[in-house]
Amino acid sequence: MPLETDPPPPSTATGSSRDWFFPSPAYIHSPVKPQKNPRKFTTSSRISRPYPPDPRPPRISPFREVPSSDPTPEKDLNYAGIRRRVDLARRREIRSKPNENGAASGRKSEVTGVSGTKPASSCISAEKESTSKNFIGSSCRGLKIRWKTAILAAILITVFSSLLHRNFSLQNQVNELQDQISKCNISFDATNSIKQESDHHLSKNLKILSLVLSVTILSTPLLIFKYIDHVSKSRSLDNVSEEVSLSKQLAYRVDAFLSVHPYAKPLALLVATLLLICLGGLSLFGVTDGSLAECLWLSWTYVADSGNHTDSEGIGWRLVSVSISFGGMLIFAMMLGLVSDSISEKLDSLRKGRSEVVEQNHTLILGWSDKLGSLLNQLAIANESLGGGIVVVMAERDKEEMELDIGKMEFNFKGTSVICRSGSPLILADLKKVSVSKARAIIVLAEDGNADQSDARALRTVLSLTGVKEGLRGHIVVELGDLDNEVLVKLVGGDLVETVVAHDVIGRLMIQCARQPGLAQIWEDILGFENCEFYIKRWPQLDGMQFEDILISFPDAIPCGIKVASRGGKIILNPDDSYVLQEGDEILVIAEDDDTYSPATLPTVWRGSLPKDFVIPKTAERILFCGWRRDMEDMILVLDAFLAPGSELWMFNDVLEKEREKKLIDGGLDINRLMNISLVNREGNAVIRRHLESLPLQSFDSILILADESVEDSAIQADSRSLATLLLIRDIQAKRLPYRDAMVTQVHRGSSSQGSWIGEMQQASDKSVIISEILDPRTKNLLSMSKISDYVLSNELVSMALAMVAEDRQINDVLEELFAEEGNEMHIRQADLYLRDGEELSFYEILLRARQRREIVIGYRLANSERAVINPPAKGERRRWSMKDVFVVIAEKD
Repeated sequence: MPLETDPPPPSTATGSSRDWFFPSPAYIHSPVKPQKNPRKFTTSSRISRPYPPDPRPPRISPFREVPSSDPTPEKDLNYAGIRRRVDLARRREIRSKPNENGAASGRKSEVTGVSGTKPASSCISAEKESTSKNFIGSSCRGLKIRWKTAILAAILITVFSSLLHRNFSLQNQVNELQDQISKCNISFDATNSIKQESDHHLSKNLKILSLVLSVTILSTPLLIFKYIDHVSKSRSLDNVSEEVSLSKQLAYRVDAFLSVHPYAKPLALLVATLLLICLGGLSLFGVTDGSLAECLWLSWTYVADSGNHTDSEGIGWRLVSVSISFGGMLIFAMMLGLVSDSISEKLDSLRKGRSEVVEQNHTLILGWSDKLGSLLNQLAIANESLGGGIVVVMAERDKEEMELDIGKMEFNFKGTSVICRSGSPLILADLKKVSVSKARAIIVLAEDGNADQSDARALRTVLSLTGVKEGLRGHIVVELGDLDNEVLVKLVGGDLVETVVAHDVIGRLMIQCARQPGLAQIWEDILGFENCEFYIKRWPQLDGMQFEDILISFPDAIPCGIKVASRGGKIILNPDDSYVLQEGDEILVIAEDDDTYSPATLPTVWRGSLPKDFVIPKTAERILFCGWRRDMEDMILVLDAFLAPGSELWMFNDVLEKEREKKLIDGGLDINRLMNISLVNREGNAVIRRHLESLPLQSFDSILILADESVEDSAIQADSRSLATLLLIRDIQAKRLPYRDAMVTQVHRGSSSQGSWIGEMQQASDKSVIISEILDPRTKNLLSMSKISDYVLSNELVSMALAMVAEDRQINDVLEELFAEEGNEMHIRQADLYLRDGEELSFYEILLRARQRREIVIGYRLANSERAVINPPAKGERRRWSMKDVFVVIAEKD
């Protein structure tokens, strides 16, 4: 219990509107009047709460009087504490005394002082006045407090009553909802039981239906086959003329469907798999308790893995699962067979070259011949500056054989890829397979054998190429065997076709080489891509210059002609010096590559004058042809145009004379119209010595050993025959020449017996020119080392020409003019035509001197050198020349 001297703690009750009241001294000294109602205590009456309550509490007036003459201030806490203790002690005394007259004792207690002294009469009036003022203020404050308390209490009571009412209403609603839920559960359980019973009956009916449906579907094909067999038998009995039964017709339709449609087999296998899964799922649904989706999935697992049916239970389940597993094994066996066949077919297609080539800007070669190796070599050299290219070869041969033959070729492809495909160029589908419409050049090779048949096939190939719907991006280069068929092929192909007549080119080249020894090597350098070749390009900075100045404007090239734009792109070889280059004109040059030359500042060159006006006189010649070619009449016409009158052409072969005349006449040759030559026919075999000894071999100026028509299909056999003929002729010549003994003595002093034999033949070669036609490039090594004969590598030169025309079709016009009977051609000139003995001149100065003879010098061969130098470097440097040196020029035919 708290001490009496301590002040009571402040109240924390929410119902009070102010703190505990500490009475002033006036209140302590004022008389206390007990009240009848103990609940109507003022704030000051609460001070007695820490003490035990009186069972009969006195009534205290809510008003108190505070004397104004109290010398003690209200804010003095020390005195206030003393007064409170005194007041509390006095109250206990008053409560302890029995009071009979409550009103009198109350008033007495109010006026009794602390010290027990009687109140002074002089202070009564002042106390009344101050008491009345305090009474009014305290009454107002108490009234406000009571109103606020009442309002707050009313609000709290209202809120509490509303919440209580809300709580009771929600509780009633919850009870009602629980009643409804219980009723619904009872009805749902009843409905669910009914539904389960109905679902059970429905599921049982569905399972029975699924079993019936699966059995019906399985038995339907058997019934259909039985029906078809019955109908077929009835038809055969009714109609004797009926030969094909319905079952055979149905089998034929199925077979035709599977054969025509490429995806029929996998589609049929897919349908069979789905049908097995569905039928198995229906059957499992009929014998198990699972749902239809679960049964379908279980059926798929049985089909995919036959070991999954080991977990099945019951006779029905096991029987169905085993049946599905057997069907799955059959399905997967068929699938493996189909996949294996597809893979084998694809590999076989790749092996046989039936797949499509997806390329563009490639070179397409149609056909196969002995020239293919040289052609691929030239194309590889041409594409070397570009980092390699794509060459596609299509022929009617097996792809593996073609790749094996190409792999045996002894040259470097220099980054070029060769793709082989098996097919016929006469079939549009095969042409599309090699992307013929996207090729930049198409080369049609002539077949080995009869020239007319080969040209006829080439003509049909050109017709097939012109029939491509997509059109052709590149041009067509056709190799022909007979010059007479050239017009027809150009008529069919139009502007797309460029023709190269192989026999005509080789025949003309052999005649030129026979008349000018060493020219074959020069042609080999110019036609091939290994050294220098022809290029055509426009140089706008040279417009307005004369051709004489253009000649010395290229340090790394030699201009040879002009492609005149005003004349439809016609190429003029060896034009006049006064020709002025016009806008749009292009310049034809001989250079190492198309990006290795460009015009430079015009140099100062001293022209000088020719030492003499030398004219080469034409004399009658005697020429021997060993062998027979199918274009012999064309070679005879070319010789008649070149040779001087009174010349003789001896023809030595095993063809009868009467048959020769007939072949020449059938080829269009009229012997009576020959102007400069006369024909001398001799029969015999060129590989038999006694037959050759019957000829005056030491008297011929030139001997041409031709690849005989009878063996030209085999390059090795033809070369062997030519080589044997060459050795026999040289041996006979060496023995018949008058200076043989002296030469043999000279050779014996410094070489062996074998060297003397070769030396005799070399000495004989200085007196007679022999040109051998070689088909196999490997044979040329034997002739190069022996130095007993010049040769023309016919297949390689034709391949070079085909490759050059394939790279730039404009070059074909240049080659045709150089090989024609009229116009310009290659010549080998002696040095004394352009310079004097001991004279030092630059190549530019010799070039300008040759222009006085209307010639273009393109190279030279020194006396101590074996090969000519075409487009020499350092053209401005002077050097001392020898009279035994020769120059290679382009000039008009003599």
